[in-house]
Amino acid sequence: MGNGASAPRGKEQTTPMSDNPGRVSTADFTTRPELAGTFGMVASTHWLASATGMAVLEVGGNAFDAAAAAGFVLQVVEPHLNGPGGDMPLIFARGGDESATVLSGQGPAPRGATPEHFAGLGLRMIPDSGLLAAAIPGTTDAWLTLLRDHGTMSLREILRYAIGYARDGHPFLDRASETVAGMAELFREDWTPSADLWLPGGRAPAPGERFRNPTLAATWERLVAEAEAGKGPSGSGGPDRAAEMERARLAWNRGFVAEAVDRFARRPFLDSSGERHPGVITGDDLWGYASPYEAPLTYDFRGWTVCKTHAWGQGPVLLQQLALLDGFPDRDLRHGTARMIHTVVECAKLAFADREAWYGDSPDVPYAGLLSPEYSAARRALVGPEASMELRPGSPGGRTPALPAILSEPFVAAAGPGGGDPTLKRAAPKPRKGDTCHLDVVDRWGNMVAATPSGGWLQSSPTIPDLGFCLGTRLQMFWLEPGLPNSLAPGKRPRTTLTPSLAFRDGRAALAFGTPGGDQQDQWQLAFFLNHAVSGLNLQEAIDAPIWHTTHFPSSFYPRGSAPGEIVVESRVGARVLSGLRRRGHRVVVSGPWTLARLSAVARDQRTGLLYAAANPRGMQGYAVGR
Repeated sequence: MGNGASAPRGKEQTTPMSDNPGRVSTADFTTRPELAGTFGMVASTHWLASATGMAVLEVGGNAFDAAAAAGFVLQVVEPHLNGPGGDMPLIFARGGDESATVLSGQGPAPRGATPEHFAGLGLRMIPDSGLLAAAIPGTTDAWLTLLRDHGTMSLREILRYAIGYARDGHPFLDRASETVAGMAELFREDWTPSADLWLPGGRAPAPGERFRNPTLAATWERLVAEAEAGKGPSGSGGPDRAAEMERARLAWNRGFVAEAVDRFARRPFLDSSGERHPGVITGDDLWGYASPYEAPLTYDFRGWTVCKTHAWGQGPVLLQQLALLDGFPDRDLRHGTARMIHTVVECAKLAFADREAWYGDSPDVPYAGLLSPEYSAARRALVGPEASMELRPGSPGGRTPALPAILSEPFVAAAGPGGGDPTLKRAAPKPRKGDTCHLDVVDRWGNMVAATPSGGWLQSSPTIPDLGFCLGTRLQMFWLEPGLPNSLAPGKRPRTTLTPSLAFRDGRAALAFGTPGGDQQDQWQLAFFLNHAVSGLNLQEAIDAPIWHTTHFPSSFYPRGSAPGEIVVESRVGARVLSGLRRRGHRVVVSGPWTLARLSAVARDQRTGLLYAAANPRGMQGYAVGR
């Protein structure tokens, strides 16, 4: 392991970041400053969510209160990217904690979601739109669980911001308008409950138009009322805040929300298979759900301990990449060179191949083997001077890897309306900017949160008319082939791409970061982390820097395509770097100068107590705020 992050560019000596209290910028220009202060910091993919989180901190809330309030606002203002019926992994640490905790808001497969059921419908893959692919919604349960156990404010205080934007309106984003317009025909012809909400006056809301979702506001207002009055399934009310949150959680999973989901999921709607199907989810599935706490998987890299989810998310793939890169000297990982990008991309190909072969919500994932020095050294030896065109999973502990058979077949399917992750739309000739959501919070007490809400977006499935939101489509990430770590089974979580990050330094939580982006999330986060931890860039410089990713391995989204050897690079890397990548055999796709990633981050220096934040300028939407 290394003994600290490297100093700014041009210096070969490595210097721990905590020894650089001034955090002097090495750039002539950044799109915005790296924020610094002592009170609190919030960064997210939407300015209204960031402002909401800061408002909660200002009235005495902690990072957990602020994160939840911001998260609920994201459900309103980025409805094409996430919703109350979606999924969310979250990693946090309290101020005095010496380790992080994962809260899994990734709901599992319903009881009726069996391979036999899908085979009986003649399907070889789970559709990526409609009701068939709905997992048990976990986002709202996770937020309420976090508030119950670690928050300080009432549910009314937390939800008042989101309720206000839903009831009174918010400026509709241009990408949300574009999404609704693209779905309008399907909404009118089949998903008519969605047309009733998202096509007011029969048309898509214009960019910047004030848009309201009074049904969602009413859903939250009823949740607050039942929590406060004790009229939910948990019994009589009382002044205890934690009990209030539990009553709200049970009203969601066992009360009026579960009942509405049960009724609606029985109706057939068109999905990307080209047929109309009802869902398999029922109210009973929600009844038994509770978001679990878990220990994170970690890896020590040059003075940092990076914390991720286990392999029900793709989080371990970031740790595997770090384990591979740990054998390279700093000069090979310096920001902005073709050598650095080549090295990182070739290691990514190896780590993501292992993701395909070994990851899933399974007790048999060989974590120790995948992250062992011996295995990493053997895999590192496969990194050559030229780009690999192969998908090469490894054999940790001598075990034989297994890839889905369908990946070797000439099976072609086209994602229908509403399908896939919106991030992937950026690969189209006219890129659509936007994807999942992300938020980070740190408060003056040292509490730190990183969360990546997603799913349940307005184009995933028809809107539930009694609730004002959609269910997600995360089951599309399962394989229907038996015997794989990520094979479909009731009660099992799909191997999601959602992957927030939290890193420790000097024994305390020091950095929370993440990004939307599907399969690209742990590539873009890796680039950011190397920029910060190895090249010494501050948070904003590390986010602003030109970025890239590879599409070499199978996509996690229907129809699971791949582009061997392809690397997508922002044009700002420059002609010399692009030429160097092509000479190494990469199939280079040049993207626009500011088109990739949606990163945000917050940090805390344990020695000085100073707090920092930065957010992504791409898409002109992400924002950081703090003091």
